[in-house]
Amino acid sequence: MSAAENLAEERHITVYIMGKAYEVPAEATIMGAIEYAGHQIIRGAGCREGYCGACATIYRLPGDYKIRTGLACMTLVEDGMTLAQIPSVPAEKAIYDIEKLKPDVSAMMQVYPTIFRCVACNTCTKACPQGLQVMDYIQAAKRGDIAAVMDLSFDCVECGLCMLRCPAEITQPLVGILGKRLYGRYLRKESPDLVAKVKAVEDGAFEAEYAEMMALSREALSQRYYALDSE
Repeated sequence: MSAAENLAEERHITVYIMGKAYEVPAEATIMGAIEYAGHQIIRGAGCREGYCGACATIYRLPGDYKIRTGLACMTLVEDGMTLAQIPSVPAEKAIYDIEKLKPDVSAMMQVYPTIFRCVACNTCTKACPQGLQVMDYIQAAKRGDIAAVMDLSFDCVECGLCMLRCPAEITQPLVGILGKRLYGRYLRKESPDLVAKVKAVEDGAFEAEYAEMMALSREALSQRYYALDSE
């Protein structure tokens, strides 16, 4: 069967992107559907360069009163879905000197006191497209349990959807970042393997490999990157 015949047999559904109806492949992700519809994604597609771009999306489904959240790169479209992407969620990042903070509740009280407005509604957890227990790490921050904050927030991609839904207007991802920084600065266990690897870098063990990579063209780098085994 030719490519044209395959395309003709491909099932399409209707989705509403920023209020306008489009026919898109039924098996597409939201990101794929947006591009199929002719839009150019200039934010939130960093995964194509090897890191998360946090493609935060909100959507509704036919006959469902709920506003749902997801990442456009992973969420599949559904017939009748109405969606809009969120380019960013405003958040005021606190300025602090990590050397002047202690790895306990005093740091949280000083830097992000808004966590104590948490009403434990769990809306942040329900909004998280990563399935993180967001409310739990905010409660841990209130207790000064920095290790728990680090552990529970470790996979956060900072899409901001929890902040968008939080009735207390807490900046959860920034609290998680502070927890990870405090843990890394004061509480982490020494890793012999990491120490050895850092020493190898400092001793120039990878200089030749680095020079080789820097000399490659963008196309050659791309080919080498996509040839790597991935999970």
